[in-house]
Amino acid sequence: MFSSIKARFQNIGTIKALCEGAERHAREDGQRDAGAEHFLLAAFDLPDGTARRAFAAIGADSAGLRPAIERQYADGLKLVGLDPTLSDVFAAPAPPKQKLYDAAPSGQAVMQALAAERVGHRPLLGAHVVDVVAGMPHGVAARALRVMGIDAAALQAAALNIIREKQAS
Repeated sequence: MFSSIKARFQNIGTIKALCEGAERHAREDGQRDAGAEHFLLAAFDLPDGTARRAFAAIGADSAGLRPAIERQYADGLKLVGLDPTLSDVFAAPAPPKQKLYDAAPSGQAVMQALAAERVGHRPLLGAHVVDVVAGMPHGVAARALRVMGIDAAALQAAALNIIREKQAS
């Protein structure tokens, strides 16, 4: 029973770090709300290191994710006829929110998926976030992974293997 309570407190700390990290990454991208891509970046910052390990397991460099995300934002602006290099507005960090934490729809989907599977999250790991985000077929994160040449199914399998290893130890 004590270990179950301890795991819940650890997970609360992990969720807090994940949400705060995702919000920080979103603000750095000039976004007001964190999307799935920001949760994936925040998973890299978690001390367990499992998100980075999942990328390494398939030969992908996690450091390439941020530039791939930035490319998706730039490409999106170009599609609507804007040149992201002409304005500092697109590069300016968004101000911190003055309200309770909220996420963009894709970020909410990440958190809902993590919550739905919380029974198996002892403890909650960065690899869980990788698993959820790699399973998302659409959005900035999915396009960024494709631009990096990452097979989402292989990344998801690598994340699940790391989760199994951690749970077995």
